[in-house]
Amino acid sequence: MVTPRTRSEREAGFTLIELIIVISLIGILVAIAIPSLTQQPRRAQEAVLKTNLHTLRDVLDQFHADKGHFPTSLDELVEGGYLRNIPRDPIAKTDEWDLEYEEVDYDEPPAETDLPESGQPGIIDVHSTAEGDSIDGTPYSEW
Repeated sequence: MVTPRTRSEREAGFTLIELIIVISLIGILVAIAIPSLTQQPRRAQEAVLKTNLHTLRDVLDQFHADKGHFPTSLDELVEGGYLRNIPRDPIAKTDEWDLEYEEVDYDEPPAETDLPESGQPGIIDVHSTAEGDSIDGTPYSEW
């Protein structure tokens, strides 16, 4: 014989409306979180790119302070012990950089410390070779 359930036993579960509301709230929270999570790998790559550019620029300045002239290639920084290896551009996925050389007026004799012994202009700045714009809208080539 089946015994009738008491009132407290019937109220122990969730109603369908309660479950629908909870699932809807979870769906809204996921919809808000997904766009920010999909940008995380790109933000991480941009952070690495900024760090690598900062490192290269610092090393160029250190080289200039030590030697009195800028290096003519990035390999010169590795050979001189300023870098272990040339950092990679994580956006362009290469270790090639857009190099900016110092301007040299060959009509006038250079000062003693302006050029290295080879007479070639030195690298004064580096930029990314990646095409496109960053998350904040600036082109990578301007970094």
